[in-house]
Amino acid sequence: MMAAGLREAIASAEIFKALGLETLNDLASFGAFRQFKKGEHVFYDRDSISVVYLVSQGLVSMYKTNFLGEKRVIFILGPGQLIMEGVADKLSTSVNCEAFEDSGLICFNQKKFLAAMKRDFELTKAVMESMSVRTRRLYRQLKNMSGSVRGDKRIAAKLWKLSRDHGLSTEKGVRINLKLSVTCLANMMGAKRETISRQLKVLMDQNLVEVRNGTFTIPNPDRLADYFKSES
Repeated sequence: MMAAGLREAIASAEIFKALGLETLNDLASFGAFRQFKKGEHVFYDRDSISVVYLVSQGLVSMYKTNFLGEKRVIFILGPGQLIMEGVADKLSTSVNCEAFEDSGLICFNQKKFLAAMKRDFELTKAVMESMSVRTRRLYRQLKNMSGSVRGDKRIAAKLWKLSRDHGLSTEKGVRINLKLSVTCLANMMGAKRETISRQLKVLMDQNLVEVRNGTFTIPNPDRLADYFKSES
């Protein structure tokens, strides 16, 4: 990707909307575009990296594995979202990152990116806001993982969030525009596939979720939200 195209890709990211031309040119001067095939790792847990990533195309997943090697997907990140593992504390990474689908990432040298943050407070502010949003999402996940929340409601909350982040409006409702499977959903929930399949059927029987040919559709997102928020 040429420098002008790189600057345009950086400028199109919502997180960088407040940046001036000087900083955009600065970032483009030391940025590089790299493509990753579906399933290819950007980095592994405990890697030492010196790169800040901006998702430009596609989706990447951030996940951990347990002692059995089972995945627990923590985030699925799309275009305009930053990956800054180990930037501030200079420690090794604490999570795995792989391409959820064919993806393109803009890679920034970590030291140069930090220097750019020092020069432009708007960039620093953008990074802080991104990290704040990520922290709030973690808080919600912790709440939904607690034993006080029923499994079907946890799934309802997850699907509702996915429909907001990756939804396309159709005649039948909001279709989650991800190559999602029950196994993938189980990885996101940190549960067994059989358990997720059983609890998902509860939602399908109430016409809250429709699953057909690997496609998840939410007929009425408001009804789904009412379901996981209800106390019954």
